[in-house]
Amino acid sequence: MARRPDEDYDYLFKIVLIGDSGVGKSNLLSRFTRNEFCLESKSTIGVEFATRTLQVEERTVKAQIWDTAGQERYRAITSAYYRGALGALLVYDVTKPTSFENVSRWLKELRDHADSNIVIMLIGNKTDLKHLRAVATEDAQSFAEKEGLSFIETSALEATNVEKAFQTILSEIYRIISKKSLSSDEPAPTSIREGQTLVVGPQETNTKKCCAAS
Repeated sequence: MARRPDEDYDYLFKIVLIGDSGVGKSNLLSRFTRNEFCLESKSTIGVEFATRTLQVEERTVKAQIWDTAGQERYRAITSAYYRGALGALLVYDVTKPTSFENVSRWLKELRDHADSNIVIMLIGNKTDLKHLRAVATEDAQSFAEKEGLSFIETSALEATNVEKAFQTILSEIYRIISKKSLSSDEPAPTSIREGQTLVVGPQETNTKKCCAAS
């Protein structure tokens, strides 16, 4: 069967990346969408997004992943940033205890602004820096269990578990959406109506600077 073009998809899922500045959100994004990593990373200014189309449970899903600066001065964008998001990756840096301590604050903000059914995954990034690890896997695992989040550790640098993290959250969103459309008369939320195209501004990633990281 011929490969389908990027615009040809069954569902569009918006996923947001949140967490402190410097935890590697943009490199997770570029590793997943373009298989790129940039060591010379600068902080993301404002908001950017990238997309990738892939197969989830035999359906074609276009993942639209939004990345924002973790700095306080960009907090005003929150409501627009979260609007329509079906999934969130809450990222901390395993070498920076403060970024893990701030996870609770990010989670509160997410729950205040996003849809109550949003699927949330906690990600401990930078596992390649083993000698600098300061956040134990067990601590993050118990926090995730307590809050009802899924949890995975990744390395955007070594491409460890990045694909798995995105595949897992997309599959979970798909399962929820499928159940909803099968079990009720409610129309599916507009952001994921089958075959719908969502226009969100500048046309995607070809014009984006290839190496920005937050």
